[in-house]
Amino acid sequence: MKAFGVVTATDSRHALALMAEHGAAARILAGGTDLLVDFKSADDPPRVVIDISRAEDLRGVSLSDEGLRIGALVTHAELTRSPIVRELLPAVVEAAHSIGAVQTRNLGTLGGNLMSCVPAMDSGPVLLALDACVTVANAAGRRHMPLEQLFVGPRKTSLAADELLVEIVIPKETLGKPCAFEKFGLRKGQALALVNVAAAFRVDRRNDSVLAPRIALGAVAPTVIRARQAEAYLDERPISAEVIAEAGRIAASEAAPISDFRASADYRRDLIAVLTKRALNRAGMRAQRDAKESAR
Repeated sequence: MKAFGVVTATDSRHALALMAEHGAAARILAGGTDLLVDFKSADDPPRVVIDISRAEDLRGVSLSDEGLRIGALVTHAELTRSPIVRELLPAVVEAAHSIGAVQTRNLGTLGGNLMSCVPAMDSGPVLLALDACVTVANAAGRRHMPLEQLFVGPRKTSLAADELLVEIVIPKETLGKPCAFEKFGLRKGQALALVNVAAAFRVDRRNDSVLAPRIALGAVAPTVIRARQAEAYLDERPISAEVIAEAGRIAASEAAPISDFRASADYRRDLIAVLTKRALNRAGMRAQRDAKESAR
């Protein structure tokens, strides 16, 4: 690994000032679980690394009028332990728990996982299924955008060189929406997903039909994607095994998986159909449980 300088930011404003000072020669370090691995094989590593791990204003999980705010520096382990997240967003806990080993979850951050733009990331699908937004800052102020707009391609985001991801927001109307996350890898733990899927929907109790469905897929395209055709098929249809199975088949047809040394494209398409079905069924079970609890 080639040598590089390190400067530590005290908060997000300081980080932005350091980014403006060092420009394209700098990279941001949060947990470092992805970045330091990249540096070992990089032909042209950065001259300066800006360490934002001590920026307390980028931490914390809290409720606001907009929804649930998750600071970009919240670790995967913190998500699994958060009472608010466990109560309102159990699928987020499932996704966080599937990431790496204990050491990785203790260091790795949600913001860093998203900014890596790895198609197989585990946090992306569940947050897309919950209509998450992100807040991005630069020297001029802050802007908000849907999470989906962050992803451009493998290892590439839509952020400018002077912009910093500061928080992820789950909209208020989405909190508590039944959602489930499914992942398939070559082993039980510490595995990169061959396919991962998140599904969320509400249920119209008048006729047991699907409302506002969301299906998000990882590791099957250049970025994490929404299966919009499958969502459109599901919307307002009565819940049944046949309908859910067909949604899985449609989702598989929307993806563009590759063949590599871990799995063929055809195998990944089969996994999409199976995991989408499982995620939708588990989201439906959560909807039934929530209905029973609210009726008490």
